[in-house]
Amino acid sequence: MIEQMRARPLIGVSTSEVRRDPPETEHGEPERQEMVLGIRYLRAIEAAGGLPMVMPPLAEEAIDPLLDRLGGICLSGGPDLDPRAYGAAPHEELGPTEPTLDHFELALARRADERGLPVLAVCRGMQLLNVARGGTLHQHLPEVVGPRLTHRQSEPCGQPTHWVRLDADSALSRLMSRRRAKVNSFHHQALRDVADGLLPVAWASDGTIEAVEDPERDFVVGVQWHAECLAARPQEAAVFRALVEAARRRDGAEAPLRRVA
Repeated sequence: MIEQMRARPLIGVSTSEVRRDPPETEHGEPERQEMVLGIRYLRAIEAAGGLPMVMPPLAEEAIDPLLDRLGGICLSGGPDLDPRAYGAAPHEELGPTEPTLDHFELALARRADERGLPVLAVCRGMQLLNVARGGTLHQHLPEVVGPRLTHRQSEPCGQPTHWVRLDADSALSRLMSRRRAKVNSFHHQALRDVADGLLPVAWASDGTIEAVEDPERDFVVGVQWHAECLAARPQEAAVFRALVEAARRRDGAEAPLRRVA
């Protein structure tokens, strides 16, 4: 069992957001900053055969030593990206942003790209991957596509609410064994100008880009839906398995695992 765990590739998962206590806490305790990340990402990666590790926002010089140890990364969901990251002025509907978190995760995505690391990017993570490669975002999707499809659902995260069409020739379609998939939706920003090297491979009925991939890389996939909340479904679990398998190939650990009693 110990040998099995050692053979699992290490997958870094970005922090969703940073939360702060109000200046005066209930018992006069020091003000705190806390990392926030849904545990579903970690459970999905673990179930897929990886060892997940949460990555806090670090100094930029720490990124390379961190990536030296990782087989792949998962860019998680979270708050709106600061539009200054792609040269735009803030929209009046822009939600709370975390520029420090943006700076770290954009640098992280670019360095991971330079190394050819496998990447799974989820919701905000897909948007961040696009911006890291030079793309832009719609800051408030309802004013672009109108009200006929709700992209910020009120239903629980495990309940899919709208359909997406998958490019039948895409790696994502083959992974999910689907040409259509019903997904959840928790966003009001979306990809506008798609970065060079990323190929749109899934769309909502209103034309919103719902997934991208890099066909020149072993595994670089972004999904706009929260796949970690749907990982009990075989088609979503397959996406996390593909991330872990790509990390294992990169680590040179494709040999069958030896079970130790």
